[in-house]
Amino acid sequence: MSATTRIAGTRPQATSGPLRRLAAHTLRILLVVFFASPIIFMAVSSLKPDRQIFTDLGTLKAFLPAGDVSLDNYRGVFDRVPAVRFLLNSILISAITVAAGLVINSLAAFALSRMRWPARKAILSAIIATLIVPFETVALPLVWWVNKLPWLTANGFQLVLTEGWLDTYRVQILPFVANAFSIYLFHQYFSSIPTELDEAARIDGAGFFTIYRRVVLPLSGPAIATVAILTFLPAWNSYLWPLMVVQSEGLRPVMVGIQYFFQLNVAWGQIMAYATMITIPVLALFLAFQRSFISSIAATGVKG
Repeated sequence: MSATTRIAGTRPQATSGPLRRLAAHTLRILLVVFFASPIIFMAVSSLKPDRQIFTDLGTLKAFLPAGDVSLDNYRGVFDRVPAVRFLLNSILISAITVAAGLVINSLAAFALSRMRWPARKAILSAIIATLIVPFETVALPLVWWVNKLPWLTANGFQLVLTEGWLDTYRVQILPFVANAFSIYLFHQYFSSIPTELDEAARIDGAGFFTIYRRVVLPLSGPAIATVAILTFLPAWNSYLWPLMVVQSEGLRPVMVGIQYFFQLNVAWGQIMAYATMITIPVLALFLAFQRSFISSIAATGVKG
């Protein structure tokens, strides 16, 4: 009788397993649809004329490539703004910012996490404290400083010392190479790597830079991918800073180009097409490094 009771008692658990998984998958699908719907609407609307975009609003047709569908909006983007130039500028600025940021921030985090020297914890705390300061509060003082900074420029075969970084590529890159959050992420991940590896490398005669380059960095792939994504996003989406320091059209990034579509007559289809074009690199980067990104965030979250 007890055996029968036990067997009968296991049946609800056996049947609840598939139902629970079905409910979990259904919830995930609904969340994906909810968060992807703006992107789907943007991509679909980029194929429609303005009249049809407003006609389809409030119906499921807004998310379907149905009706008068064409690539005219994309052609109009290139006729209205120098989109290729803006894209190349943003790719250049973002790539250099990411590459330089990975080197500078990882070196700083290595010094703070793997080397023993006085006041390193206080300096790390000061670096993290800068995260609470919004960029808008330092934007105007930063403009003043970059306008006073010197730079060597080539004048024929001579190097001439000039003053001011405004209206250049460097003013869009160098102020954002060092990043407190990137240093923190690297510090947390480097701290999870056993220090015994450093000691073994020192026995073999390796210095700190060799340990950094051959021991710590090869084990920090997820952290590198995460910092690369988190550095790329603000560099690619930068709008306020280039608007303040760049006057030449040939130096402007993609986000500043959006304001071109609100001059004279507003073309919403072209705006959607332009937004779709500048969103694709961000999605491609995240999809390429999503596993490393998730594993790094998970590892960082469980460390002191």
